[in-house]
Amino acid sequence: MSKQPLVRRQLPGRSTPWSFSQRLAAGAFDLAWALLCGWTPKPLNPWRLFVLRVFGAKIVGTPFVHQRARIALPWNVELHDRACVGDRTNLYALDRITLGAGALVAQEAYLCTGTHDVADTEWPLMTAPIVVGERAFVGARAFVLPGVTIGTNAVVGAMSVVTSDVAAAASVRGNPAR
Repeated sequence: MSKQPLVRRQLPGRSTPWSFSQRLAAGAFDLAWALLCGWTPKPLNPWRLFVLRVFGAKIVGTPFVHQRARIALPWNVELHDRACVGDRTNLYALDRITLGAGALVAQEAYLCTGTHDVADTEWPLMTAPIVVGERAFVGARAFVLPGVTIGTNAVVGAMSVVTSDVAAAASVRGNPAR
């Protein structure tokens, strides 16, 4: 997997780099999640996983996705067995987000695969994947930037800002996380 960000340029006069069909699919998912999943109790996790699969998410085994999780572009999300996406967690999956087996992303954490090249006057969208390794823990309200890999058994403290890779079994906290 390349660490180089993918640059997505808008066409002249367009406000988005996404095609009409991509925007339509994203809107359909948002509506489906609100109507079919947002109100469901925790035991209906298999139903939420089914809806995610219908919209292209790769589901391996039985992860848990909280009914109030927010997921953009689910076709870019891969969740492995016993991975957990907590209450009000945001998976802003403009690029690939992978949660390994047993990975836990706590409440209100934000995994963001997109940013903008502010050095370019057009501010093109740049995306890069995020990987959270097996049995890794991302604490409440942590923010993970594009292109970051969090290693197996690593711990990211609550409210940390993760700007670079976290080694396996490491524990980091703060802004930037160290």
